[in-house]
Amino acid sequence: MKNSDNPIVSVRDVSFTYGYETVLKNISLDIYPQDYLAIIGPNGGGKTTLVKIILGLLKPDSGQVVWSEKAGRRMIGYVPQFATFERDFPLTVRDVILMGRLSGSLWRQKISMEDQDLTTEILHSMGLTPLSRKPVGQLSGGELQRVMIARALVTNPKILFLDEPNASIDSDSRFKLTAILTELNKKIPIVLITHDITSFASNVAHIACVNRTLFYHGDAELASESLEEAYGCPVELVAHGVPHRVLQEHGHHHHSDNSCSHDGPEE
Repeated sequence: MKNSDNPIVSVRDVSFTYGYETVLKNISLDIYPQDYLAIIGPNGGGKTTLVKIILGLLKPDSGQVVWSEKAGRRMIGYVPQFATFERDFPLTVRDVILMGRLSGSLWRQKISMEDQDLTTEILHSMGLTPLSRKPVGQLSGGELQRVMIARALVTNPKILFLDEPNASIDSDSRFKLTAILTELNKKIPIVLITHDITSFASNVAHIACVNRTLFYHGDAELASESLEEAYGCPVELVAHGVPHRVLQEHGHHHHSDNSCSHDGPEE
């Protein structure tokens, strides 16, 4: 992938093992300003482990992750895969987003007018103003996903990571989420971690296919052959609006049958 800008973060020859199992082997990739990258691969292929290493939550056995001076790890927005609240959880949507402004200890920092104003602005931009006083435990999956993105954005991140953003949301929410992320990408780079790129395929600029090793990192339109190699079965990649077959979960090794793909999202 050619890019005239310097990368925000560079992953260089990263390997990682859990016990005796090699999860990642010699992974290298760059993430650039304004990039829209999808890190895809089968469940258990090492996607989330790779992102945890990039975020500094895990230390690689070998290799390194190098951040630019403009965007260190403290400037990351991260939306985890699962965010759930009990229905009687007392905090409102506004409370949860506002908490994103409280770095470090909740006890040592007071909420400023700037915090309040920025929270109001983020609520509006994410279409959450009508829900601002609603308890988060009463939100739908799609609404809660937007709240967690808003909570990440209120920190003014230089890059945004989202882990399986399509999980547990309906098709209408997926459409709204895609539109929101496309708009956000005009301001900051976005990295998706997903096994189902269907909803985002017409928007992402680049794809990194991870299944222990990096099978492809480059333009989204060109990745079909490398995806077949990574998954071990035929894949029809979405190339700007043309849907591919979403893969069922299967192991690291290639399969001899062709039953590993189906139409529609994987639950």
